[in-house]
Amino acid sequence: MTRANSSFTWSTGLSELVFTGGGRARALVVVRRRGVRAMRLSVDPRDASVRLSLPPRAPLRSALAWAAGKRHWVEAQLAALPGGTPVAPGMALLVGGDVLALDWSPLHPRAVVRAGEVLRIGGPLESLAPRLLRWLRREALGLLGAETRALAGAHGISVGRVGVGDPKGRWGSCATSGDIRYSWRLILAPSHVRRATVAHEVAHRVHMNHGKDFHALVAELHGGDPADARRWLREHGPALHWFGRDG
Repeated sequence: MTRANSSFTWSTGLSELVFTGGGRARALVVVRRRGVRAMRLSVDPRDASVRLSLPPRAPLRSALAWAAGKRHWVEAQLAALPGGTPVAPGMALLVGGDVLALDWSPLHPRAVVRAGEVLRIGGPLESLAPRLLRWLRREALGLLGAETRALAGAHGISVGRVGVGDPKGRWGSCATSGDIRYSWRLILAPSHVRRATVAHEVAHRVHMNHGKDFHALVAELHGGDPADARRWLREHGPALHWFGRDG
């Protein structure tokens, strides 16, 4: 596949080189992109994809030979990734800071119903996972939207629309229009981590940079140093991307 615009051109493709580790098998994805000056091999902890980035005119055969020589390193990286967390009846999951038990029965209504510390859901077992994930996404939108508007309003900061998605590269984003988007998977994180992310994005409504004043405002909005929340996301964030997946 090849794409282009006025600033860059890149192409991607699967190679026949396959790496295995941690019970996963991944074909090497070769990416050519203008601006890349040296070969780079990487393993994405969010989806276990293995990528070889190349300058546009780099010879493919020698690049693949170089990547094959890194097999031990790649497969060690794959083995070190978090395992998948498939949705299963009886599992416990963190939702908005609360540990809830998933109670599935064909006798329950299809829609998810929260009753105290229990999530009840019926319907076909084979569609349990997608239905739960849709419910979690809706819950995340409601919670993150409410927390964003409450925090911004308390400090006289305006925000636009609040939305959620499932990006791999970031936990939140703030547009110059004032719109804020989050990863819905933040609802699976501890509350202080989610709220620190909200503070981060609301602070961007005042400072569209990561300068000293921005970080001071984040700490003010969060009510303390958010370093622990950032550390948690670095250490445990990749596992959130594996929730609902077999691995």
